Amino acid sequence: MARTHARTKGKSGSSRPVTPNLSFVTMKAKDVEKLIVTMAKDATPASKIGLVLRDTYSVPSVKALCGKSIGQILSENGVSTSVPEDLNALVAKVQALKKHLANNSRDTHNKRGLILLEAKIRRLSTYYKKKGMIPTNWGYN
Repeated sequence: MARTHARTKGKSGSSRPVTPNLSFVTMKAKDVEKLIVTMAKDATPASKIGLVLRDTYSVPSVKALCGKSIGQILSENGVSTSVPEDLNALVAKVQALKKHLANNSRDTHNKRGLILLEAKIRRLSTYYKKKGMIPTNWGYN
């Protein structure tokens, strides 16, 4: 599949094994779920929770161990955020880029980057509105 803003084709990264080997994992699924909820209550984003579980607690895949993703566990326990993490990160990136462009108005490369980021936010918000993950009146301006 071709990339969105470049004219090159590319492949995604590595693929996971069909049946993961979890024999070395010492934690139980309930313990992992409790740990995820406590980290989320400390305002840790879901992507960071996955990294901490992988690096510190040797849990290679929460979905393979618990049968649910981190986002599903958070929404079941009522700890999920109103706006998805990737959309929130893109909005923060745009704000930083606008601050940069306020001081450097002739930076044409980053002006184009801002246009591409805003297009990505519009596409992603349309998808999340269709899926019901954000309210239909949510808007980026």
